[in-house]
Formats: sequence, structure tokens, C-alpha cells
Amino acid sequence: MSIEVKNVTKIYGKQQALADVSFTIEPGHIVGFLGPNGAGKSTMMKIISCFIPQTSGMVKVCGYDVVEQPIEVKKQVGYLPEHNPLYVDMYVKEYLDFIGGIYKISNRNARIKQMIEMVGLGVEQNKKIGALSKGYRQRVGLAQALIHDPKVLILDEPTTGLDPNQLEEIRALIKNIGKEKTILLSTHIMQEVEAICDKTIIINKGIIVADDKTQDLQNQKSNHLVLLVEFDKIIDIKLLQKIEGVNRVKLAQNNTWVFEIKEDNVRNNIFQFAVQHNMMVLTMQKESQSLETVFKKLTT
Repeated sequence: MSIEVKNVTKIYGKQQALADVSFTIEPGHIVGFLGPNGAGKSTMMKIISCFIPQTSGMVKVCGYDVVEQPIEVKKQVGYLPEHNPLYVDMYVKEYLDFIGGIYKISNRNARIKQMIEMVGLGVEQNKKIGALSKGYRQRVGLAQALIHDPKVLILDEPTTGLDPNQLEEIRALIKNIGKEKTILLSTHIMQEVEAICDKTIIINKGIIVADDKTQDLQNQKSNHLVLLVEFDKIIDIKLLQKIEGVNRVKLAQNNTWVFEIKEDNVRNNIFQFAVQHNMMVLTMQKESQSLETVFKKLTT
């Protein structure tokens, strides 16, 4: 396992931030780590990256214990916190050389050149960090998190405050990095998780309330299935409402209808209905509820 968390509890004074949290993340996955403000996300990520210790329980990264083997864990982890801590008076290449020196990377110049190319900093590499846009500062943050070639990358709100173009570029970059690294991504942007995460973990009040593949999570937490069906001709809604197993139906556009159904086998009833009324089903596709809907159900 890249990350193994077992029965972790964290208490600050009288406040319990995490309560018996357990989950695992396999190598080569991008995992969305979701939760309301104050749910315990940042606390968990700080424990995984050895910034703070847990009160009880066990955390291992690539087989190394975060309490007993913190140096080995830090070699395996790249961490980009929510507030990207950069030295704004340093030049991009100077800063990456500084970070590379901390990790005692051999042949640093070649590695810095590789990082600049990987994260798309080429046109800005000779500027001071303070002169960069937020999008490019995030790229510098990613470069410093990756420079020692970690197996695990932890990203805390990496796209906050970016404009739509910057957001799309950073998402694409994270997805590309995820082909080789295990990534734990904390964000409040549900579309981001839907777009790039294989798996989603949701935490609420220090407790894990969901842990599953992103697509499966959307399907499992739904009280009904949704079908988008296009017929080849106009049909009366009253007839569609009589199809067995259909909870509700509404017009989407033209001859395309949205069916809320109880079970997946209602599709057969819809096809039979079309045959009986001398119609054709041009398209039929299943739609999942949004991750935002799932999130709200589990955290309110």
C-alpha cells in the first residue's frame, strides 16, 4: 500500500479532530479527500506527511511508519500545503536548487531542468517567484514537491484562487503526474474530483463517512437511477408516466426525456413501450447523481 491508515485518532486538548479513522490507498491512484471545513482533512494530511503525530493509531507510507521512521516517510512524500510556502524574493531556478540541496539531490541542474519542463515553467523560469501569477506559483509548488521524486504526492487545495484557464492547466498536470505517482488530493471543488480522481474518501466531523471508487460512490448513494432517453417522435408525457417502474418523467428537450426509475431493469419496459407505440429509442444513457449531491447527503 502507498498509504495505510488504521484506527487513527487525533486530539487537540479537549477537541477530537480525528476519531478512529482507517483507509488505504493503493499505488498509482488519484484519490479525492473531501470534507467540510474543520472535518479533519488537513490534520490527516499533516499526520501522513509527519508534520504532526497522531494521538493513537498507525499510519504507514510505502511501508514506513510515520512515528518510528519519519525520515524514510519524508523521502517518499511530496507535500503541497494549501498556503503555498514559497520564498518570493528567490528566482524560480534558485528556489528549486535550494530545495534540491535540502534533499541532497545529486546532479541537481539536470533534475531542476526536468522539473521545469514537467510542470510547464519554461517561459517563467528566469523570473522571481514574487513576479509570477498564482497559477505559475502553484507550478513552482508542485515542482518543489516532486523534485526528490517521491512515490506519494499530497495536495491540499492546489487549485484555490485560480482562474478557469489556470485551473484546467493544473488539473491536467495533476492527472498526468498521477500516471506515475499516488496522489491524495484535498479540494472543495467537486467537479475536480469527478474529473481526475479514481477514488473518493469523504470525512465529516473526524469520521470517514464514505470510501469508494468515485463512480461507484455516485451510484450507490442515489435513491433512484436516472435515464436520459431520446425517442424518434413526439409522445404524450401521460403515457410515459404509466410505464411500470418509472417514478417520474420530465421533458429535457425536443423528444428527449429524463426518467427517474426504481431499478435498472426498467430499461426493458421503456423499450417495450416504444415497440408498442411504433416508436424507436434513438439513445438511452444512464446518468449518475453529482458528487456534490452525495457530499451534501453525507455531511449535513
